[in-house]
Amino acid sequence: MHGALETPISFTLMVHHVVLYKLKPEVTPARVEEMMMNTRMQLLKIPEVLSIKCGKRIEPEMEWPFFIAIDFESMDKYAIFREDSIFVKFMEEIIKPNIEDSLALDFEMDPGKDVRFS
Repeated sequence: MHGALETPISFTLMVHHVVLYKLKPEVTPARVEEMMMNTRMQLLKIPEVLSIKCGKRIEPEMEWPFFIAIDFESMDKYAIFREDSIFVKFMEEIIKPNIEDSLALDFEMDPGKDVRFS
């Protein structure tokens, strides 16, 4: 009886999706600001997105000058997000015209833990 109440671990882990981007040389700082604004405005419209962060490099020498990080409840929600028309349009209109390369990283998170380790 006790074991029946426990949630299987695969259902309790959240997904943290991080993408690092290399920008084309012609992308100006103003364009990066536009990309950040559009990232928040567009992707927060998608119901599967729990939270989103994006940002630009501090050090000019940094290899990956732009990033987007998004949290999802599960890999299933992430899969739904990737097919969403808002995301597809965002990638085609905002991201692809401005980048040379990208590196996507997915991590599992335990939503029951305080990530700040207070």
